[in-house]
Amino acid sequence: MSADAFCPHDPFKQARESEGVLPNDFDGETIPMILRHKDVRAAAKDWRTFSSDDPFHVPIPQEECVRSVRQLPIETDPPIHTEYRKIVEPFFRRALKPEMIEQVEQLIGNALVDAVARDSIEIVRDFALPIQSRALAILLNLPSSEAEHWIRWGIHVFRDPKTGEKGSQLGSYIQENLDRAEREPSEDFFSALTQATFQGRSLARDEMEGFANLTFAGGRDTVINTITGIIAYFSYHIQQLDSIRKKPKLIPSAAEEFVRVITPLTHIGRKCPLDTEVADYKVAANERISLCWASANFDETVFDSPEEVRLDRRPNPHIAYGAGNHFCLGAPHARLIIRSLLKKLSEHICGVELIDFDKNVEREAQYQRKVGYQSLVVRLNSRTTSH
Repeated sequence: MSADAFCPHDPFKQARESEGVLPNDFDGETIPMILRHKDVRAAAKDWRTFSSDDPFHVPIPQEECVRSVRQLPIETDPPIHTEYRKIVEPFFRRALKPEMIEQVEQLIGNALVDAVARDSIEIVRDFALPIQSRALAILLNLPSSEAEHWIRWGIHVFRDPKTGEKGSQLGSYIQENLDRAEREPSEDFFSALTQATFQGRSLARDEMEGFANLTFAGGRDTVINTITGIIAYFSYHIQQLDSIRKKPKLIPSAAEEFVRVITPLTHIGRKCPLDTEVADYKVAANERISLCWASANFDETVFDSPEEVRLDRRPNPHIAYGAGNHFCLGAPHARLIIRSLLKKLSEHICGVELIDFDKNVEREAQYQRKVGYQSLVVRLNSRTTSH
């Protein structure tokens, strides 16, 4: 195909340079998007001025129609946020343990062996989604068979691919597993929730649901889109994969660069409890603003040639995982998956032949942004065999 399946695009450049804020309509509400790196980073760290204590409204668009519980800990502010985060952080930090690193690397290595054996593979649903789901099962210390349920949910966890009903499968699944964990506690994530305490008491059921809801929804699309974007990139830049193979020390910096360039979550919402001002734009009390990670990560005052992928970019102060108290809880897990993917691709793959692709475009009133892919079909060539 003549078109490059991976072409970094910055739809916020003009507004970032001229105004620093881009008002945009989301579901009938005008929300100003903060665009400059220094402003986004400062706002992310200032929870008193830019509050996350706004249930269902931290994601943009808002999610009142797809879930009935406050996501925890993300939709709270310190000091409550700090206490809530301590409950589940040990599970997410399991991604740093050698035994889990080995399991995820083996998972991805096996997925590549299977992909190479096929004449072609659709990466979004047949490669990225299974990896994301099976790696999550390892993280949550749940049987690998559970991942097969999650794979059947499809890409969007809040949308039933068969009925179109929103949030139903996830909500029922969480309830069933919390019931099971209360009857027969073990060492898995759901059991940890049923046994946890907060401010001297057991968690209420809606609090347990809030933690679980975020765990299954928060890192799904983002990880899938990052995996798919990396495969798309190598379909046109396979020499860069050879560079990683020759110099494995590139993997950590390459992983951060891919997350910067892809920035799978465009932005996140905050509520301003009091009147405030950002880049000369006034925000009234109780109105919402947006922290635009995607714009901040292409800010040319911070990143030299931001639309260029530099696998050895250092320093790389991207904020794709957020900043401050709300720094992404799942960052260690996402980094493990991305680094393992780069390692195993460099070990096993010598070529990525692009067959077909359909990009997923986020279309809003003031911008359009390519976020992941509806589909990406490739042929993967092994370093030991060729098609």
